[in-house]
Amino acid sequence: MNEEDKTKISEKIKQEIFDTKEKIKEYSELSKPISPENSIGRISRMDAINNKSIVEDVLRRSKKKLDDLKYIERKINEEDFGICLRCKNSIPIVRILLRPQSKYCVNCAK
Repeated sequence: MNEEDKTKISEKIKQEIFDTKEKIKEYSELSKPISPENSIGRISRMDAINNKSIVEDVLRRSKKKLDDLKYIERKINEEDFGICLRCKNSIPIVRILLRPQSKYCVNCAK
Protein backbone atom coordinates (compact mmCIF):
# COMPACT_ATOMS: atom_id res chain seq x y z
CA MET A 1 0.00 0.00 0.00
CA ASN A 2 1.42 3.37 -0.98
CA GLU A 3 1.72 6.45 1.23
CA GLU A 4 -1.07 8.32 -0.56
CA ASP A 5 -3.50 5.50 0.22
CA LYS A 6 -2.35 5.40 3.83
CA THR A 7 -2.90 9.15 4.11
CA LYS A 8 -6.46 8.83 2.75
CA ILE A 9 -7.15 5.96 5.11
CA SER A 10 -5.67 7.80 8.08
CA GLU A 11 -7.88 10.83 7.40
CA LYS A 12 -10.92 8.58 7.02
CA ILE A 13 -10.13 6.80 10.30
CA LYS A 14 -9.74 10.10 12.16
CA GLN A 15 -13.08 11.32 10.81
CA GLU A 16 -14.78 8.02 11.69
CA ILE A 17 -13.36 8.18 15.22
CA PHE A 18 -14.68 11.72 15.63
CA ASP A 19 -18.11 10.82 14.24
CA THR A 20 -18.33 7.67 16.36
CA LYS A 21 -17.43 9.56 19.54
CA GLU A 22 -20.20 12.05 18.78
CA LYS A 23 -22.68 9.23 18.25
CA ILE A 24 -21.60 7.59 21.50
CA LYS A 25 -22.33 10.84 23.37
CA GLU A 26 -25.76 11.02 21.74
CA TYR A 27 -26.60 7.38 22.40
CA SER A 28 -25.41 7.68 26.00
CA GLU A 29 -27.89 10.51 26.54
CA LEU A 30 -30.71 8.52 24.93
CA SER A 31 -29.99 5.40 26.99
CA LYS A 32 -30.34 7.02 30.39
CA PRO A 33 -32.77 5.28 32.75
CA ILE A 34 -36.45 6.02 32.35
CA SER A 35 -37.72 7.75 35.43
CA PRO A 36 -40.77 5.97 36.93
CA GLU A 37 -42.24 9.24 38.19
CA ASN A 38 -42.75 10.51 34.64
CA SER A 39 -46.46 10.55 33.95
CA ILE A 40 -46.56 8.58 30.74
CA GLY A 41 -49.01 5.84 29.96
CA ARG A 42 -48.26 2.14 30.33
CA ILE A 43 -47.96 1.62 26.55
CA SER A 44 -45.76 4.68 26.19
CA ARG A 45 -43.54 3.44 29.03
CA MET A 46 -43.22 0.02 27.37
CA ASP A 47 -42.34 1.72 24.08
CA ALA A 48 -39.75 3.90 25.84
CA ILE A 49 -38.20 0.82 27.49
CA ASN A 50 -38.06 -0.97 24.14
CA ASN A 51 -36.46 2.06 22.47
CA LYS A 52 -33.95 2.31 25.32
CA SER A 53 -32.84 -1.29 24.80
CA ILE A 54 -32.39 -0.66 21.07
CA VAL A 55 -30.33 2.45 21.78
CA GLU A 56 -28.22 0.51 24.31
CA ASP A 57 -27.46 -2.09 21.62
CA VAL A 58 -26.47 0.62 19.15
CA LEU A 59 -24.33 2.23 21.86
CA ARG A 60 -22.57 -1.07 22.51
CA ARG A 61 -21.89 -1.51 18.79
CA SER A 62 -20.61 2.06 18.49
CA LYS A 63 -18.17 1.50 21.36
CA LYS A 64 -16.94 -1.68 19.65
CA LYS A 65 -16.52 0.24 16.39
CA LEU A 66 -14.53 2.93 18.21
CA ASP A 67 -12.24 0.29 19.75
CA ASP A 68 -11.73 -1.29 16.31
CA LEU A 69 -10.99 2.08 14.72
CA LYS A 70 -8.41 2.90 17.39
CA TYR A 71 -6.80 -0.51 16.87
CA ILE A 72 -6.60 0.05 13.11
CA GLU A 73 -5.27 3.59 13.62
CA ARG A 74 -2.36 2.17 15.66
CA LYS A 75 -1.62 -0.44 12.99
CA ILE A 76 -1.65 1.88 9.94
CA ASN A 77 2.14 2.19 9.78
CA GLU A 78 2.83 -1.49 10.38
CA GLU A 79 3.91 -3.80 7.60
CA ASP A 80 0.82 -5.99 7.79
CA PHE A 81 -1.68 -3.11 7.61
CA GLY A 82 -4.43 -3.84 5.08
CA ILE A 83 -3.85 -7.59 5.26
CA CYS A 84 -6.79 -9.85 6.16
CA LEU A 85 -6.23 -11.46 9.56
CA ARG A 86 -7.73 -14.75 8.37
CA CYS A 87 -6.59 -15.44 4.77
CA LYS A 88 -3.58 -13.05 4.73
CA ASN A 89 -4.65 -11.51 1.39
CA SER A 90 -4.78 -7.76 0.87
CA ILE A 91 -7.99 -6.02 1.84
CA PRO A 92 -9.05 -3.84 -1.12
CA ILE A 93 -8.52 -0.11 -0.53
CA VAL A 94 -12.17 0.55 -1.39
CA ARG A 95 -13.29 -1.70 1.48
CA ILE A 96 -10.92 0.00 3.89
CA LEU A 97 -12.19 3.43 2.86
CA LEU A 98 -15.82 2.34 3.20
CA ARG A 99 -15.29 0.47 6.44
CA PRO A 100 -11.96 1.53 7.94
CA GLN A 101 -12.31 -0.75 10.97
CA SER A 102 -12.20 -3.81 8.68
CA LYS A 103 -9.79 -6.48 9.83
CA TYR A 104 -10.97 -9.00 7.24
CA CYS A 105 -11.52 -9.07 3.50
CA VAL A 106 -15.08 -9.40 2.25
CA ASN A 107 -14.86 -13.18 1.83
CA CYS A 108 -13.51 -13.81 5.33
CA ALA A 109 -15.89 -11.33 6.98
CA LYS A 110 -18.92 -13.44 6.01
